[in-house]
Amino acid sequence: MRKIGIICKTGVSEPSEIVKGLLPWLRKKGCTMFVDSETAALLKIEGTPRSQIPALADIIVVLGGDGTMLSVARLVGEKGTPILGVNIGGLGFLTAVHKDEIYEVLEKVLTEECSVEERIMLTACVIRQSECIAEYIVVNDVVVNKGALARIIDLETYIEHSYVATFKADGLIVSTPTGSTAYALSAGGPILYPTLNSIVLAPICPHTLTNRPIVLPDNMLVEIVLRSRNEDVFLTIDGQVGFSLRQGDTIEVKKSPYKAKFFIPCERDYFAILRTKLKWGER
Repeated sequence: MRKIGIICKTGVSEPSEIVKGLLPWLRKKGCTMFVDSETAALLKIEGTPRSQIPALADIIVVLGGDGTMLSVARLVGEKGTPILGVNIGGLGFLTAVHKDEIYEVLEKVLTEECSVEERIMLTACVIRQSECIAEYIVVNDVVVNKGALARIIDLETYIEHSYVATFKADGLIVSTPTGSTAYALSAGGPILYPTLNSIVLAPICPHTLTNRPIVLPDNMLVEIVLRSRNEDVFLTIDGQVGFSLRQGDTIEVKKSPYKAKFFIPCERDYFAILRTKLKWGER
């Protein structure tokens, strides 16, 4: 693992300052670095387009927050390049390494002492008039939701082609275990351990309070048909990518053939992160 990709959160200076010190350290270790073009421009060095880094690198170091991690994991896709997340700022679920630990953890990564955790991803396809007009890789969640001023929407839902219900709600979430601590948690969904092979289907503010989240095996196909005439309805991927939907559109969600791979420091305790992030046990 001597080819290191480096991708930083944009719009903040701290990641590039860390990279400035990291590059000579990696050179001494005999590594070749591929720094994303935006960060490289700040450091006045040669950079590499983000889209090319997964194919060039053995590992990718991401400096930022969970949002940056999600975008990089989608970018990696079929390449399967493992990712090491370095947290810049607040506590993150995906960015397992604090910025002060980066050299210690990278040393273990380079000597293959850090384990790699594989997590399922999803693919979401928008079907309009029998044609897939948009397709996405999903790390956290697929969300169908209405705009701020739209009425409750009708979402006709099928699992493995069997009719489940027409949810009258503000929206519907299909979440991976990784995403179970994100939007799905706010919608009353359960927390799934990250490596489980399951997905969560969670309605957002349903009109009928007995519409509750359900946990499904990850090999099941979920189909959501928008029956409402509202024009202000969107498909959102990982809270970062949006697509405007029309009445009659079908969103097909299924397990991706690719998995996200994250380096996990040996000392990391998932339950400690839950306690801290969710303030469990506090009064």
